[in-house]
Amino acid sequence: MAVPLSVRTSDLPVRVASALVMLAVAGLAAWLDGFWFDLFVGTVAAASLFEFSRLVWRGTESPLWRVAGLIFGLGYIAVAAFILMGFPMTVVMGVLAVVIATDTGAYFSGRSIGGPKIAPRISPSKTWAGLFGGMTAAGLVSLGFFYSNVGERAFSPMGLGAVAVGAGLAVLAQCGDFFESWLKRRARMKDSSNLIPGHGGVLDRVDGILPVVLAAGILWYQVHP
Repeated sequence: MAVPLSVRTSDLPVRVASALVMLAVAGLAAWLDGFWFDLFVGTVAAASLFEFSRLVWRGTESPLWRVAGLIFGLGYIAVAAFILMGFPMTVVMGVLAVVIATDTGAYFSGRSIGGPKIAPRISPSKTWAGLFGGMTAAGLVSLGFFYSNVGERAFSPMGLGAVAVGAGLAVLAQCGDFFESWLKRRARMKDSSNLIPGHGGVLDRVDGILPVVLAAGILWYQVHP
């Protein structure tokens, strides 16, 4: 049954207000940097781990799978958090920009083009058009960051490499989204929690960031050992 537009948009003011608060808190932590940024990342990681553990606990009745899931979640989230804390702030901004570009590009291209779904049983709204739109947007953002550092040399084989890296990170961001969607379906939960009004849980907001941070960490520490 179709949901009336008034019902779908009734929580829009709450969503906008929550988003502004989240942006303000994250922006303040980034501006203060150092201890305050690490505290912010640690708090987000702790909340995400709690929600991840809740999904795992509800998604399986096997003690073995529960323990394995909890161990995996601890490593997955904790390693990403420590990598993010070790990044220079410019790299942190770059990672976040790529993920935001992925979500934005995927949303608009998916809505405007539509077409076949990627995995309708896991995430019914995700389309191939949305994926390619997100990859394009993330590739352009990655090129922009590369250009801001090297100038005209951005339009070179290395610049094309930056586009490819951005597009690849977009795929990982979508994989993180699918992974959490799969966990929520296993747990029969719509959101990871109700902590953020209009947005669900913390894990719902960082599911795409986690794998991107892990991949960016591998790339960064190969260049800066």
